[in-house]
Amino acid sequence: MKIAVLLATGYEEGESLFLADILMRGGFSCDLVSATGEQMVSGCHGITVRADRLLDENMQEYDMVVLPGGMPGAANLRDNPDVIRLVQEFDAAGKYIGAICAAPMVLHQAGIDKGRTLTSYPGEKYTSLFTESDYREEIVVVDKNLITSRGPATTLPFAYAIIDLLGGNSEKLKESMLYNMVRKSGL
Repeated sequence: MKIAVLLATGYEEGESLFLADILMRGGFSCDLVSATGEQMVSGCHGITVRADRLLDENMQEYDMVVLPGGMPGAANLRDNPDVIRLVQEFDAAGKYIGAICAAPMVLHQAGIDKGRTLTSYPGEKYTSLFTESDYREEIVVVDKNLITSRGPATTLPFAYAIIDLLGGNSEKLKESMLYNMVRKSGL
């Protein structure tokens, strides 16, 4: 399985870079894909990375696209017609789509949220978009090919859920990353 994590100016670093790291540890191929037209992309906390490739019309090799949050990163993804087209094409093909934090706004803009079960960053600014969705205040929500999560602190459960959804096994990875130890300690 091959995963594209889309980056726009102002992306949330933890929801993209740490996510990509965990997905690769889980045995998946994962590329950082710039949706800016430039190889170098700056995050919302000033971390600039070199993307593996630019978003183009040849994205069919990917099995999943992930949309990180961050502001203005999620809004920049939402306002990019190429991103909207890609999300619509992936949904129509039944390919996997992940969105975390503010990024479910992209799903709304693409018109694929209606009648779907999902979550997002809390607050009226985001939740008001999903009046025709089954909105949940859960850490991770899976609805067929769509997986959503709440924010930076939910990156680990989001990544592990993606691994399991794509046929991997996150249990050994959770153990090696000490995730189970943290959960048992109540932190």
